Amino acid sequence: MSTDAASRPSRSPTLARSIVALVAFLVIASAVAALGATTTIREVDGWYAGAARASWSPPNAVFGPVWTVLYALMSIAAWLIWRSTPADPRRRRTALGLYVGQLVLNALWTPVFFGLYPAVGAAGWWIALAIIVALDVLVLITTIRFWAVRRIAAVLLIPYGAWVLYATTLNAAVIVLNR
Repeated sequence: MSTDAASRPSRSPTLARSIVALVAFLVIASAVAALGATTTIREVDGWYAGAARASWSPPNAVFGPVWTVLYALMSIAAWLIWRSTPADPRRRRTALGLYVGQLVLNALWTPVFFGLYPAVGAAGWWIALAIIVALDVLVLITTIRFWAVRRIAAVLLIPYGAWVLYATTLNAAVIVLNR
């Protein structure tokens, strides 16, 4: 008895389910971006406008487009991991769990850095620095775990990891320059 590919049960998600999942990953990343934007918009013309910043700080207008691209790349990377069928499904679950963890830290950093300063002063910047350093580590671990499941997904996280490291230097510079 012969079986062709069309009659065999598929392990991969259906096209419709796959598209819904990709949209879900994009919506979740957009929600994280929106949370950050609500805090940033209020404070970028507030205390941040008068704060001393690193000479390597880009103009404020750069952040929105860069983060838009990074969130799209992150979402696609997570979607590729979700679609994968590794020999050990625990690898995929672990990779996606780490992705969610770093996304939570990502979502926390902006409100803490921009929003906590008016309430607690420079301590807010230090708390934000601790969060972003933890984020640096978690993005690295996530990238390594993505590599073990699907290499292209890991490669898509590299610009994000680089940008978060860059943002870490900007956070640290605000602390040092505004003592």
